[in-house]
Amino acid sequence: MRDNAVKQKPKSGKMTAARRRTICWGYFFISPALAGLLMFYFGPILFSLGISLFEWDMIRSPAYIGLDNYINMFTKVNSLVPQALKVTIGYSLLTVPLITVISLFLAVLLNARVRYLSVFRTLFYIPSIVPAVANAALWMFLCNPMFGLLNAMLKAIGLPASNWIYDARTVIPTLSVMAVWGAGNTVIIYLAGLQGISASLYESVSIDGGNARHKFVYITVPMMSPVIFYNMTMAIIQCMQTFTQAYIMTEGGPGNASLFYVLLLYRTAFNNQQMGYASAMAWLLFVMIAVLTMLAFKVSNRWVFYEGDLS
Repeated sequence: MRDNAVKQKPKSGKMTAARRRTICWGYFFISPALAGLLMFYFGPILFSLGISLFEWDMIRSPAYIGLDNYINMFTKVNSLVPQALKVTIGYSLLTVPLITVISLFLAVLLNARVRYLSVFRTLFYIPSIVPAVANAALWMFLCNPMFGLLNAMLKAIGLPASNWIYDARTVIPTLSVMAVWGAGNTVIIYLAGLQGISASLYESVSIDGGNARHKFVYITVPMMSPVIFYNMTMAIIQCMQTFTQAYIMTEGGPGNASLFYVLLLYRTAFNNQQMGYASAMAWLLFVMIAVLTMLAFKVSNRWVFYEGDLS
């Protein structure tokens, strides 16, 4: 027995030649991906951080100005950054709750056992796979004040017509509705989460005399809270980076009412050739999204329940 114990003595911490070869070959095979990540992802990120400290129009040599680009965003007289932040944050505050609530409601309906369920699921998912440019063109037709389908429907039921995206008061709500219309991916994620809830939990509520509301409040919402948190966080990030709708449909108008932050960043970089200033704007956006995401994770422990917490 003693001899066997001696033979089973743990090996020394030295790495064998075979182990070293395995590691080297592993790094060799992932080296193209690592090189691409460094050259086309981390490299441009670090370059943008450096160039944000310079004044550069991509023609003349960069001139170092320190933190002036960051300061000018809020102190320059004709700066549109505050307006763009106001539009983006207002849009996010409206759109994120709408997407979260309506998508969950649709997922609950699509989780019911009814006829032609696969057809309904397909219909709700299709808008999310339509290209963003095609979506924008479709909604421009729907929202046309003269011959758009939405105004035709309003007139048919005796309601006054609206200018939709051509009115400063309604452009942001209209774009929010458009975002909800294309939230098929969110609905599918909710649907997958709902199908993971055990039917025995709902049966226990029914045995105790509970109704559909009790099942939703005390079973569905707690069990779905991790999925709700994920979708809500992703919605915040996406809303803060809204660009395509405003670029194609409104061009930031009317009266800068839909001047989203990323649209202003694009104009600053590629229309005005202020690459240093645009890089500073990009880093401000990165910090804002990072802070919002960290805050979301900070408060998540108050309402997000994982499987271990419910046992």
